[in-house]
Amino acid sequence: MNPIENPIVGRGARDGSTLFRNWFDQLTHVAENGEHAGYVFVMGSLNELLHTFGVHPVFPEINSLQTAVRRVADEYLNLAEDHGFSPDVCGYVKADYALQLRGGEHPMGRIPPPSIAVLTNACNTYLKWAEIWERMYHMPVVTVDVPGSRQAPGRYTPTADDVARDRRYVEFQLRELIEHLEKLTGTAFDVDRLREVLDVTNRMGRAWRRVLELNRSRPAVFDAMMEGTIYLGVANALRGTEEGARFFEDLAEEMEYKARHGISPLLDGRGEHRLIFVGVPCYPIFRRFYQLFSEWGGVFVSSTYTWFASGGLNLDYEYDLSRPLESLAEGVLLSVQRAGDSMLFHDRYLIEAIDEFGADGVVYHPIKSCRTVSTGLADSRRVVLEERDVLCLYIESDMMDKRVVSEAQLKNRIDAFFEGLDSRKIRMEKAASAAASAKSVSTPTA
Repeated sequence: MNPIENPIVGRGARDGSTLFRNWFDQLTHVAENGEHAGYVFVMGSLNELLHTFGVHPVFPEINSLQTAVRRVADEYLNLAEDHGFSPDVCGYVKADYALQLRGGEHPMGRIPPPSIAVLTNACNTYLKWAEIWERMYHMPVVTVDVPGSRQAPGRYTPTADDVARDRRYVEFQLRELIEHLEKLTGTAFDVDRLREVLDVTNRMGRAWRRVLELNRSRPAVFDAMMEGTIYLGVANALRGTEEGARFFEDLAEEMEYKARHGISPLLDGRGEHRLIFVGVPCYPIFRRFYQLFSEWGGVFVSSTYTWFASGGLNLDYEYDLSRPLESLAEGVLLSVQRAGDSMLFHDRYLIEAIDEFGADGVVYHPIKSCRTVSTGLADSRRVVLEERDVLCLYIESDMMDKRVVSEAQLKNRIDAFFEGLDSRKIRMEKAASAAASAKSVSTPTA
């Protein structure tokens, strides 16, 4: 059998789509039956504690972006703006607000109202967003204040005492959250159940890190912007579940197979331009956005999205099951700190990734809806260009609002970028050939 015809190839995309639809079906069931739903965010979701108490996690960010992928976001954005929201407000917030007004109506099913909201300070928008639910539903909102990095990575290394103090601070807040969950559900905290959930998350993280690592292969085994976003959806929605762990273990097996057989995500088998994506994808034209790069042989071997939106699963950290609550607090601390660093101080990580993945170029995608993820990208590009011989593309659109997405302008910029990459590749090949010829002439024969 031709390796590319093996049923293992593409299994992750197929299974991921099925699991995701099943997850939305489950949310519809929760809404119809009035079960407890906890609204959480991808950065510091605390899925594990919710699962321990049988509370169903709901991700408003995922719900909102799916309206854009399904090409109905404009209905939600217009409704929110009719209620007084500015066009400059985060598109995720506006889509979610409209979703609440519409009784949870969503293109993938029905989203249940929140029984509780759990958030961190990883994004300033989270705080104001949760206030909307609090006013609408009069439900408890628990904010976990996670200490951030004191300085940009590399300029300051926290001491063991620093880490211990920060961990204890987060742990105290998790204990307060547990009290809220006990009161909400009428169920006592079961530390052994938490151990079980953390063990499953450890398995998921182990497999996800292997998947990310395998994209160092040549050719790459998946596109970190397109397929990586799909995998991230499963990683967040099914974190702490047996189904989620098995999915990523199977996905790692698929990527191992593709790496052994040199199977590329580029269907035409052309040589690849290895790229790194910075920011959040353009969901209103998600598939076409991917095609604008893949048509030129562009493959995103890494993405900052997989760094800050993985909930810490991308970090080389596993929960210590002998001290589950303390370890969970430490994991939240590390993951939220790294998420912030990946959005605000990512130039050092980008330079490391360029070296690790052998990248030819970096694509920066600032968006109108999110100032946080778009802050400092121009400065980052300057630093990267000074320190590495790569090309950088800077394109602007949005993650939700198709009114500010111009496919024609994007295509012009992207085409010019790849023409530069092709020209650079030819020059490098000629230089390598000339160097090899010079070496053969200068080497004496026996």
